[in-house]
Amino acid sequence: MIRLEKRTAPSRFWTYAAPLLAVVLTMVCGALLFAALGKDPFETIRTIFWDPLFSEFSWYYRPQLLIKAAPLVLIAIGLSFGFRAGVWNIGAEGQYILGAICGAAVGLAFYPTESPFIFPLMVMAGALGGWAWAMIPGFLRVRFGTNEILVSLMLVYVAQSLLASMALGALRNPDASGFPGSRNLARYPSATSWINESAGLHWGVVFALIAVIFAYITLSRHIFGFHVRLSGQSPRAARFAGVNPGLLVLICMAISGALAGLAGLFEVAGPSGLISIDFNAGYGFTAIIVAFLGRLHPVGILLAAGLMALTYIGGEIAQSNLRLPAAAIQVLQGMLLFFLLAVDVLTHYRIRLTARGVA
Repeated sequence: MIRLEKRTAPSRFWTYAAPLLAVVLTMVCGALLFAALGKDPFETIRTIFWDPLFSEFSWYYRPQLLIKAAPLVLIAIGLSFGFRAGVWNIGAEGQYILGAICGAAVGLAFYPTESPFIFPLMVMAGALGGWAWAMIPGFLRVRFGTNEILVSLMLVYVAQSLLASMALGALRNPDASGFPGSRNLARYPSATSWINESAGLHWGVVFALIAVIFAYITLSRHIFGFHVRLSGQSPRAARFAGVNPGLLVLICMAISGALAGLAGLFEVAGPSGLISIDFNAGYGFTAIIVAFLGRLHPVGILLAAGLMALTYIGGEIAQSNLRLPAAAIQVLQGMLLFFLLAVDVLTHYRIRLTARGVA
């Protein structure tokens, strides 16, 4: 019989090996899924994970990887602070939407004025929009003891309703003959986040790299990072060490909300270009997978975001060239989190084989 035996300390080997094994298992089971759909499993896996990097058209696909990875890095870095401290912000998608709405509203308010101050104001508005939306579940948890998982998740649906309202109402392009959606900010020089569009480089990529460096230094060298880690590992010991639990919750929610809001702003001012009903692409939820796949470590998150961006771009290629259903790519991404959680058991438990009937 198979029995799980708790380890005295987490396995250092499985801490780093679990994500790699999860990726391998995802590829194997993904190949079986594609075969069941009538597709060549080897060709499909190669198309998703190889072609964006090394095919004859990789010169076009590689910049797209930067575009897809940047918002995932920003959001996942923010979430990692809370997850390490035991603060479960599951509503980053809503904060991403509010950041986009607030940032776009500032840019459109100045249209068509040309000024170097407009984009910095949009960045501030995007961060504040995400921050304010994250503060709602943070404040409710600190003040009334509510569950931030449920509150932040429900606020995502409120944010989606606000997005539809803005696209159809206050932010709608008056020159679009009644069609929903705002003006294209990517074509408004003072409001665009592009640095070099052909290279896939926009300010979101720059801020994502800054966030990785900031998070690494904070978590490994600063007293706040120590408080975050201690609160997640032992809340009681953290209180004895002088950590204010309520304040820590608010700070972690603020960081994750602001970074998610920035991700939304850079997306609407660059790759997406406008506020539309279907603006949200699920980055806030996908970033949860990225955070855990990267072991809540800044460098790991950077690598995990690259892998997830690969599934996005490779999935689009497979949909176009192999007629693969879009839902199959979503299932593949879901498998990654499922296998990561399953294999992660080995970090804290050993598998023991015992004779039947032996306790």
